Amino acid sequence: MRHIAIIGSGPAGYYTAEAAQKQWGDEVSVDVFDLLPVPYGLIRFGVAPDHQSIKGVSRRYEKTALNENVRFVGNVAVGKDITVAELRELYDAVIFATGAPNDRQLGLEGEDLDNIFGSAEFVGWYNGHPKFADLDPDLSKGHVVVIGMGNVALDVARILSKTETEFEGADVVAHALESLLGSKIEKITILGRRGPHQIMMTPKELGELGALERASPRVDKDDFPDEAEDALLEPGLRKSVTHLRSFAAIPEDMHAEKAIEIEFDMFASPVRFLGDEKVEAVKVERTKVEAGRAVGTGETYEVPASMVITCIGYRTSPIPDVPFDERAGRFANDGGRILPGMYCVGWARRGPTGTIGTNRPDGYDIVEKIAEDLDGGVLGRKGKGGREAFDALANQRKLDIVTFRDWKKIEEAEEEAARAGAPREKFVDIESMIKASR
Repeated sequence: MRHIAIIGSGPAGYYTAEAAQKQWGDEVSVDVFDLLPVPYGLIRFGVAPDHQSIKGVSRRYEKTALNENVRFVGNVAVGKDITVAELRELYDAVIFATGAPNDRQLGLEGEDLDNIFGSAEFVGWYNGHPKFADLDPDLSKGHVVVIGMGNVALDVARILSKTETEFEGADVVAHALESLLGSKIEKITILGRRGPHQIMMTPKELGELGALERASPRVDKDDFPDEAEDALLEPGLRKSVTHLRSFAAIPEDMHAEKAIEIEFDMFASPVRFLGDEKVEAVKVERTKVEAGRAVGTGETYEVPASMVITCIGYRTSPIPDVPFDERAGRFANDGGRILPGMYCVGWARRGPTGTIGTNRPDGYDIVEKIAEDLDGGVLGRKGKGGREAFDALANQRKLDIVTFRDWKKIEEAEEEAARAGAPREKFVDIESMIKASR
């Protein structure tokens, strides 16, 4: 029997568990650990609450989780409740699939002012992550600045702009929905260091932005190169740029009909946050693109900001005894191998790149490497204790483990508590989750 421990129950974790099942069948036992009592990681806490079709991928993970040789071990903190060294003694392979749950910092003066949030915090707040449930952003004033030119920036701008009707079918948590619907936002500025041809936004998300009931996107026509240059772009990016060009063509009187303006301020790099205790403005330097890179021109100006949300990427959480690449913000690894018997997948391996589906081949690749290492004798002795030995240790330490069966009770309680038109009302604190699971 092969004993595998996977740390993290998001897409990367469950795709890896699926791959292990296909590799070894009944000859493998997989324990999927998570710090929280609920599974699915990014699907639950990162995917936008109005993108329920994307969240539907969790049904695939559930199919894997319901196999007898795969077990969810929730409410266990690796590095605290059990050490990495102990896991390595108990399991043939320990795989880190912890994602990248922490915001990258810009490192600018004034970044510690009130009402400046990273996207992990802000998205976690409206998605009900227990760590960010008490965030309490101030939405009582009119101008929000969103920094970043990827889909997360679009998600944030869209969620800030939606009407109550447009939230139907979304699982945004109740306390966040109340704040969002009561907001006084009149303008959202999306700052990007480069131009339309360098955005990371996809056509679907840009199309959604153009279909909002009370918000109108605005792009400066002068930011575009000659339209003939669009033909040189990769097809997806070309579609995205077509959306931006359509925003630039919206007549002024149509902008005036909407309550919220979403302005794309391109070739703009933040250099400092201004304010006394709470942010009041962002000092920005105008840029130009040279060889694909944004280069400052020396011209600066200020953008008013009652709130700022930075959407500039994420970092993996370091874990004691696991080599970490500080510069890259992920575990130090060579193709997913960290040390003998220790591996990583997904964002913990690559950094925050790719889509949810990108994690599937990543998981299958690492399982193939584990099989090579097992067959080649790299992983040392056979006959490790695995699940049975872990359970003995957990009982000794009185760990309050949440199983997948327990999770299904939490899920049922959340669905029963849902407001009209919503799929669920998430618990936003661990104590409530545990209580529902029992």
